[in-house]
Amino acid sequence: MSEETAYAAAGAPADVTAPKECSTPLLVPLHAAMTAPWALAERVRTNPRGPLIARKSSVGGRWRDMSAQAFRDQVREVAAGLIAVGLQPGDALGIMAHTCYEWTLLDFAAWEAGLVVVPIYETSSAEQARWILTDAAVRLVVVEDQPMETMLSALAAEDPVLADLRVLSLAREAVTELITVGKEVRPAELDARTARMTSTDLATIVYTSGTTGRPKGAELTHGNLVHLCVNACAHVPEVLEAPGTRTLLFLPLAHVLGRFVQMAVVCSSAGVLGHAPNVKNLVTDLASFRPTFVPAVPRVFEKIYNAADARATGAKQKVFRLAAKTAIAYSRALDTPAGPSRGLRAQRAAFDRLVFSTLRSLLGGHVTHVISGGGPLGERLGHFYRGAGVTVLEGYGLTETSAPCTVNLPDAVRIGSVGLPLPGTAVRLDDDGEVLISGIGVFRGYHNNPEATAEAFVTLPDAAAEPGSAAASAPEAAGTRWLRSGDIGSLDADGFLHITGRKKELIVTAGGKNVAPAVLEDRLRGHPLVSQVLVVGENRPCIGALVTLDAEMLPLWLSSHGLPDMDPIDAARDPRVRAALERAVARANEAVSRAESIRTFTVLPGDFTEANGLLTPSLKMRRAEATKRFAKEIDELYTRV
Repeated sequence: MSEETAYAAAGAPADVTAPKECSTPLLVPLHAAMTAPWALAERVRTNPRGPLIARKSSVGGRWRDMSAQAFRDQVREVAAGLIAVGLQPGDALGIMAHTCYEWTLLDFAAWEAGLVVVPIYETSSAEQARWILTDAAVRLVVVEDQPMETMLSALAAEDPVLADLRVLSLAREAVTELITVGKEVRPAELDARTARMTSTDLATIVYTSGTTGRPKGAELTHGNLVHLCVNACAHVPEVLEAPGTRTLLFLPLAHVLGRFVQMAVVCSSAGVLGHAPNVKNLVTDLASFRPTFVPAVPRVFEKIYNAADARATGAKQKVFRLAAKTAIAYSRALDTPAGPSRGLRAQRAAFDRLVFSTLRSLLGGHVTHVISGGGPLGERLGHFYRGAGVTVLEGYGLTETSAPCTVNLPDAVRIGSVGLPLPGTAVRLDDDGEVLISGIGVFRGYHNNPEATAEAFVTLPDAAAEPGSAAASAPEAAGTRWLRSGDIGSLDADGFLHITGRKKELIVTAGGKNVAPAVLEDRLRGHPLVSQVLVVGENRPCIGALVTLDAEMLPLWLSSHGLPDMDPIDAARDPRVRAALERAVARANEAVSRAESIRTFTVLPGDFTEANGLLTPSLKMRRAEATKRFAKEIDELYTRV
C-alpha cells in the first residue's frame, strides 16, 4: 500500500480491553447525484457571491478574491473547450504542474466535462510519465512549462502507443486556448454530460508514489471524494466551516491529500482556497494570505521548529529551548485531570509573548489548526505546537482511502494517535495487527490490475461490526470488504487509532527482536542537523542507522554552535557534528527498549532525494532501494560492534 502513513510510538503494551474495531456513522446522507460538478453547483447555489478562490496578483503580490459563481463560470468555459477538442465522457485528461490555480480549474473543468483526471508529479521522470500516460490511456495532457512540454512531446513522438497524445502548456496560454475553442459548444451539451454522471463514476486515477515497483493507479470515484468531503465538513466544522475559513494549499495536487483539501473547501459553505506554487516563497505567502488552517506533511512542521532552534544563538537559544519544554509540558498537562498548574500557565503566557507569537506569525498569524498527514509527526512536535497555541490534528489514510480515513478532532485530540474514523468509515485490526479499512472513501480498485486489487482486499464476517456502522451497512452478504492498509496498529479503549509501523518494514534482528523503525527514524529526524534516517538491522546483531545531513539547516546550526562553515561532506566527517548526532541518537533511544535501540550509525556524505531515486515524489523513503544502494555502508556498521 502507499500513501499518508502516520506513526505513533512503537512498543506500547497491548490493551486487552481495547476494541478490535471502531467506526463513525455518517453525518450527511448520501445520494447518487453527489459528484464534483454537483458539489461546485451546490456551493454556488448556497453562496454565489462569496469568495471561493483567492489568486495572488503577479503585480504587487496582493490576493484577489474570486467568487464561487465566477469560478464555476470559468470552469464551464474550460470544460466546453475540453469537449471542443474532442474528449468524450470517460476519457482521461493528464495534468502535470506545480500546485496552482490552473490545476484546480482544470480539475473541476474536466469533471464538468465528464472526464477522468490523471495527475502526474511535476518532478516525474520521462519513464514514470510514460507509464502513467500509457496505463491510463491519457488523450490530452496539460503541462506547466516548456521543459515538461518538450519531454512529453518527445514521448508522444517516439512511442506508438502515445502517437495520438496531445500536449498543451500553461506557459503557452492553454487555458485561454481551451476557452476560445469552447465558445462553439452549447451550454446544454455541458448540462447533458453532468446530468448523466453519478457518484459511482470514475473521477480520477491517482498513481501511488511507488516505494517499491511500478506505481499502481488507484481508481477513485466522485462518491469517494465528495461523500467523504461533505461528511468531513460536518465532522470538523471548527476547521472547515468556521467564519472566515481560509487555507493556503502548497501540497502537490498530484498527491491525494491536496485533492481532498481542495474538494473539502468547495464542499464547505464559505471556505476560501489559495495556492502557493513555490515553497521558497511560502513564509511570505502565508503572511499575506493569512490562512486559518494549514494542511502539510510533518517535514514542514519539523523544518519550522528546527529553523527556529537553529537561528537562535547563545542566550536566545536557551530561551527557545526552555520555551519548547514549557510548551510540551503545558500540552501534556492539558491531558491530565488537573490540567496545567497556575505556575505552568504563567510560564507559558510569558513565553507566548517572547517566542510562540513569533512562531505563529510564520504560519500567517491567524492559524488555529494545522492538519498533519503523509508521515509520522511524533508526540514531541504535536505537544510543542499545541502548547505554542496551534492545535495539530494528525490524521491517517492512504491514496486508496481518498486521503484521510481517521483524524483527531479539535475537542478530542489524543496526541500520539491518528484519531478516530471519519463519518462513514470503519477501521478494524486483523489478527496480526494489520489495520483494515472500510467505508465511503475506499477506492474501487487498481486500474488495469485485477491481481493487485484482489490482494488489496479481504472479506470478513460482520460479527464485530457496530449496528449502523459503515461496516454493518456494507452490501456484501458474506461480510464486509476490508482494505488491507499494510500498516500495523492498535486501538485504545476509546477507539483512537495508533500506528506503530509498516507490516513489510518490521525489522527482525539476529536475536529475534521485532523492531518498527518508524519511531526511531521519526525522533532522530527531529534534530536540526538531520534530513533522512534509514534504520537497519535485519538479521543483524543490533539496530543501526544511516543518517543524512540537512543542507539547509547545517549552516544555521554550525553558526549557532560557533563552528566554521563546512559543506555536508566535510560535516559528515567532523567529530563535533558526530558528537551532536550521538546525543540525538541517545535521545531517540529513550523511546524504545535497549534491544530496539540504535547501537551503531554512520553519516552519509549526501542526502536522499527524489532526483537520486531515494525518495518518492511525496517524499517517502524508497527503503529497499536505499538498503540496496548502501549495502557496503550497512556492512561496515557492523564491523564496529
